[in-house]
Amino acid sequence: MITQEEFFQNLSDLNSRIEDACEKSGRPRSSLTLLPVTKNWPSEVVKYCKNAGLKTVGENRVQEAIEKMSDVPNFDFELIGHLQSNKVNMATGNFARIQTVDSMKLLERIGAASEKKSKCQKILIQVNAGDDPAKFGITVDEAELLVERALEINSIQLNGLMTIAPFIEGDTKVASKCFAKLRVLKERLELKTGAELPELSMGMSGDLKEAIAEGATIVRVGSALFGKRDT
Repeated sequence: MITQEEFFQNLSDLNSRIEDACEKSGRPRSSLTLLPVTKNWPSEVVKYCKNAGLKTVGENRVQEAIEKMSDVPNFDFELIGHLQSNKVNMATGNFARIQTVDSMKLLERIGAASEKKSKCQKILIQVNAGDDPAKFGITVDEAELLVERALEINSIQLNGLMTIAPFIEGDTKVASKCFAKLRVLKERLELKTGAELPELSMGMSGDLKEAIAEGATIVRVGSALFGKRDT
């Protein structure tokens, strides 16, 4: 595992990449949030993030994240991995935001669990904007109905949309097309519903430049900060 000093250096290098991408896209750095992805790493790396002044991290597995929450209190975690229905009660109210809501059934269960706990759960709708059969997410055509329903549920606060681009070695155009598709969908849904959907969570270590160019407000970065780990 990397040291805190190595992490701080990686964070500095990453921030330089982000600032450069924002500048080339004519955007202020303040328009973008970095979400460190700490999945498969111990709680120490979450403490690195907290010590660096970062406000939140992303985790893929509910149980793993819950254990880290007890180790690093008073810190926000966001769920960026697929949420199984049987983990809804555990996830709701514990995660600052659930980014991977991708079905009506899941949305309704989160709404019910949130209401039962007297919470208002923040969420993003996950869209398979790249039409990748290996990825979770609703289709672009299904998004409108799910967004409209999410806006009706008082115990849910819909913040926007999320996607994971298909990965093709050496071809960034595929990712750019996916991200542009999500941005256009967001704009269309805002016009249709009259609601603000401020967040576009898209882009990771390998395609954050393309995501920023297409309007990402959250980039989810793991390997560029912590290195790669086989699990």
